[in-house]
Amino acid sequence: MHHRVFAGLLVSAALSACTPSGGVSRNLPYGVDARGESVDGLTVGHRLMDAGEYELALKAYYRAASEEGATVDTLSALGSANLALGRLGQAEQILRRAIEEDPTFVPALNNLGVVLMERGEIGEARLIFQQAFAQDSGQTDSIRENLKRAIAANEAVVYDPAEEEDGFRLVRREKGRYVLLSQL
Repeated sequence: MHHRVFAGLLVSAALSACTPSGGVSRNLPYGVDARGESVDGLTVGHRLMDAGEYELALKAYYRAASEEGATVDTLSALGSANLALGRLGQAEQILRRAIEEDPTFVPALNNLGVVLMERGEIGEARLIFQQAFAQDSGQTDSIRENLKRAIAANEAVVYDPAEEEDGFRLVRREKGRYVLLSQL
């Protein structure tokens, strides 16, 4: 019986030593207040993205998503971090979910356009950039530049005659005009 009482006292003493009493705890670094407010995970993630720490930003965004839920902001941030890490498939999937939440959210639209450009899906990227540009009212330079690049890349895509066996070729003569040539 005495062993149980003694063990109970040891456990309660050990637990009380782990909790801050008077602001001091052996498990916290010097100068850290365990009772203080933590910084929002999105804010931390944005700062880490600016610093080029994409993996740490992704973790901060996951923390934000666990605290706030899968909002358009957290989904867009997760997609952006995955894009920065080169995880295009994950980024596309997450950014599409963000756009399902809010089809007018410009950062998610822009980043989805970037993912699609990287994956070679230029036509869809152009449409997405046009949506982002319209929602943004053309105010953001980077979105305008992304749209210009998508339009230029879309217009540069030319019919490949190697794919046809009958020897026909589609040749671009001037903007918007094409001529069909044959081997005859």
